[in-house]
Amino acid sequence: MSSCVNELARFLREHRALVLTGAGCSTESGIPDYRGNGRSPRTTVQHRAFVGDAMVRKRYWARSFAGWPRIAEAQPNAGHRALAALEASGHIAGLVTQNVDGLHDAAGTQRVVELHGALRNVRCLDCYAFEPRAELQRRLCELNPAVVPRAYEADGDASIEDADDFVVADCLHCGGVLKPDVVFFGDNVAREKLAAAMALFEEANALVVIGSSLQVFSGYRFVLRAVQANLPIAIVNLGPTRSDPHATVRVTAPAGETLEGTWRALNVDRASVDVDPTST
Repeated sequence: MSSCVNELARFLREHRALVLTGAGCSTESGIPDYRGNGRSPRTTVQHRAFVGDAMVRKRYWARSFAGWPRIAEAQPNAGHRALAALEASGHIAGLVTQNVDGLHDAAGTQRVVELHGALRNVRCLDCYAFEPRAELQRRLCELNPAVVPRAYEADGDASIEDADDFVVADCLHCGGVLKPDVVFFGDNVAREKLAAAMALFEEANALVVIGSSLQVFSGYRFVLRAVQANLPIAIVNLGPTRSDPHATVRVTAPAGETLEGTWRALNVDRASVDVDPTST
């Protein structure tokens, strides 16, 4: 591990990188990933099905209701905190995340683009009004008093025995259809999100990928752009990734301990940063 950490530290010492994170960055916070070693395939929600089928929405919200406590209670891990410290010390230009858990924001990262949105909000597909997800959970509890949410799976992927009788909440403003403010499979990343991410990319001269297999094009596009621009790429991920052949530095290890070790190896002046990755 020490040699890998030193190699990544040297990479960050020599470059100002854009960081791209995926689900593997949040597993140490208790949020399961989609493609980790030994994980069973998880059912994903298709955008078109959610929008067009009331039963799909019912089943989604039943699973989301059951799984929301895990998201709501999750805390940033050492990797999130180390990335915030690395940003504050000037070693990274900014961060683009494919995650929707909001943990980079909670850890204190300032320049973060949540490419796929965030679960902390829901929006109405009819009038576009927003509602905090925590408030929606309270309303769902009132509508479904016999159903007990359990913090044992990720939001939207928790199992629930029978969703047919689950009561879905409507928009408070117009009675319309509510959707989590995230990108479902088959939907497109918002133009303004992509533009913000590319603006950060232009400030960097290297790319670091943390905890992503890069199977989804929304993240893989940044690797393609780095390759096209002949920028060096570092990848930290437990399993194989789509872009391993392009990696200048490849670390096969958990994100949290790798990033915390890298932060220490860079000898960042703790007095100059707002976030200490060793803190709880």
